[in-house]
Amino acid sequence: MKRTLLPITIVLGIFTFAQEKKSDTAKAKNIEGITITKQVFKKQSDRFVYDVAASPVTKGNTTFDLLKQTPLLSSTDDKTLKIAGKNNAVIYINGRKTNMDADSLAQFLKNTPAENIQKIEVITVPGSEYQVESSDGIINIILKKKMSDGLSGNMRFSNTQSKYNASQASFSANYRKNKLGISANLSGGESIFAQAYTLKNGNSRAFNVSTGEIDNPNKNIGGYLNIDYQLTDKSNLALSWNTWANKGYNSTADLFNTVTDENIVTYSWSKNKKDTRSYNNSFNLNYELKTDSLGSKLNINAAYLNYKKFQFIDNQNFASNVNREIGKRSSQILQDLPQLINNFSGMVDYIQKFKNDLTVSVGGNYNTTKTDNNTQNDIYIFDTPPVSLSAPNHFIYDENIYGFYATAEKKFSEKFSGKIGARYEITHSLGTSDNAPTIELQRIKRDYNNFLPYASFNYAINDKNNISYSFSSRMMRPTFWQINPVRSILTNNNYTQNNPFVKASSMYNQELTYMYKNSYFLILNHTFFKDIITQVPLQGYPVSPDGETKDINQLRYISTNFGNKQEMSAMIGVQKSLFKQYWTTNFNIGVQHNINNGSLGVDPTTGDRFKNDKGEFVAYTNNRKSTSLVIQTNNTIRLDKNKSWFLGVNFFYIDKQQVELGLIKSLSSLDLSIKKNWNDWTFALNLNDVLKTNIVEIEDYQTNGNYNYIHQNSYPRSITLSLTYNFGNQKVKKVRDIEGASDAIKSRTK
Repeated sequence: MKRTLLPITIVLGIFTFAQEKKSDTAKAKNIEGITITKQVFKKQSDRFVYDVAASPVTKGNTTFDLLKQTPLLSSTDDKTLKIAGKNNAVIYINGRKTNMDADSLAQFLKNTPAENIQKIEVITVPGSEYQVESSDGIINIILKKKMSDGLSGNMRFSNTQSKYNASQASFSANYRKNKLGISANLSGGESIFAQAYTLKNGNSRAFNVSTGEIDNPNKNIGGYLNIDYQLTDKSNLALSWNTWANKGYNSTADLFNTVTDENIVTYSWSKNKKDTRSYNNSFNLNYELKTDSLGSKLNINAAYLNYKKFQFIDNQNFASNVNREIGKRSSQILQDLPQLINNFSGMVDYIQKFKNDLTVSVGGNYNTTKTDNNTQNDIYIFDTPPVSLSAPNHFIYDENIYGFYATAEKKFSEKFSGKIGARYEITHSLGTSDNAPTIELQRIKRDYNNFLPYASFNYAINDKNNISYSFSSRMMRPTFWQINPVRSILTNNNYTQNNPFVKASSMYNQELTYMYKNSYFLILNHTFFKDIITQVPLQGYPVSPDGETKDINQLRYISTNFGNKQEMSAMIGVQKSLFKQYWTTNFNIGVQHNINNGSLGVDPTTGDRFKNDKGEFVAYTNNRKSTSLVIQTNNTIRLDKNKSWFLGVNFFYIDKQQVELGLIKSLSSLDLSIKKNWNDWTFALNLNDVLKTNIVEIEDYQTNGNYNYIHQNSYPRSITLSLTYNFGNQKVKKVRDIEGASDAIKSRTK
């Protein structure tokens, strides 16, 4: 089955070209029968536009399902959306960044009818006015204008069966009366995130194999409330509140460890129990003033974000034997890892439009954030005599960011348009620790300024051919958790280490796009990352700065800046509706070339160096290149004349490629769905990862003799049954979605 998928998808692309040619011939022979068809997919100066109101895919779909079938967009986990060639996709609605966390946003998109959408804009290279990180792209959802008053809403229920059963329910409503608009959503559910885990690492002298199961139960509830009031014909005031709570008690990780050291084999069990709960609340106040009839306007935002996360981890290690019997407890580590984040933000934007097709935008933002991490580590070693150690650490991080931008966009003619801009950011941060193991960790101060230029140009050669070019520079700051100097312990000798010395990285992106007949496109992209932020595996026998050597082979995953990286890609694609819109297809195929250039030999948090089995100091290096094939096709087949039955066939394939952590092996997934629309009801059945091929494997072999292997099976094969009911007046005008001043901070609470 796997061998036939690739030829089929290629034939699919060729066949759509043949259909296009046949259609053109028919038009040439019957000039009198020509009808004007609205362009469904087209390229504008700085974005791709997918006019879904003119597409047959919209009816009966949710917004999330529709986005997955939008050209250049994909979802490999049915939770997050990605733009081809980008790390992440930031969701905007009507030009405003959604003021929701990732979990509630996914539920919102899965419970919003696609019929409400006019078009979807995919901005692969965002301009200077957008507050996005590094190589993030933007998905801007434009809602239809609906002016009538009344109440509308929907209810959705779903049940998913994978290794465990999961359920989710959501209710949303939208009310409009004269100048007042209110929208609200409440959703919740429970699930158990499970994975089978294998970790292998070592060298010719000693190596470790850890295998086991990880189960992470989750219960969540959240929602949002948006209130929008029209003060005058030219001004609006809006208040939004978003909230999300998650509880994950009794999360377990049971790993069986086999350690071989010079032909001496020992066995042990590592049993981890974790209780986690988190709360996310944000408020945003927005004022909008229209200053003229051309569309000029002033926007002012003020926001507050409060994030709390509490983790308690009980890590116990037991002696064992080849039969995996649990013996005497050898050690126990109790970790209390709270994280408190408070952020105050403000943002001002002014857009001035002129009659000569010139638009000038200026603005600025201010963010002040304080994180408080009062951690406690209690270590018990049950030896003779027993040893008890306590390692508290109170880490406080203060950060202030000032940002200013200006852009100018001009349409010089019907064929040529351009946009230039720049963003200037000033960052001041201070991290303090009252019980750090080294003096360097007790006070970490950083001050840096960044000038980030942007430019894009678009040229319509004729009615059928369009070419555009974009350049952008961005910053990526570490998440607040990455800079909190704590360890997450997996086994006695394997753990992850956060790093307060991580600094912001830089990204420079260039993109050249050619589009033919608003259906076929070619995209060439080059991205350069400087001081890229990632996790690096340091492995060997640790040697402390004072020369003390531990005769235990350790593996530490360190968050750090790891050199530079280049990504180059070329992709061709097609978006077409065939056979009188019975078949709608979206097909992309391309290659990506990665060039990695990084090296790390010293643990930046402790100063430890590592020796290999020969007693030589070694470093982890990744100076490797890889070229990968990427294929994606999404197909919707209408099964009846009444447009009530639909079959979905989606497939993606990502070839093996070199990343910072090693070589990640190929991934693929075949997803099937069938959907029935009946009046205001929609019934859907989805089968994900039918072939069970979406499993992560990473391997790395170093020239110094060290190797590392990771296998993660998150049980992606699943079946989901969902039921959606739309009620009320579906022509109710939507409440304005407001960009929160703290939105850029939210992504860093991960």
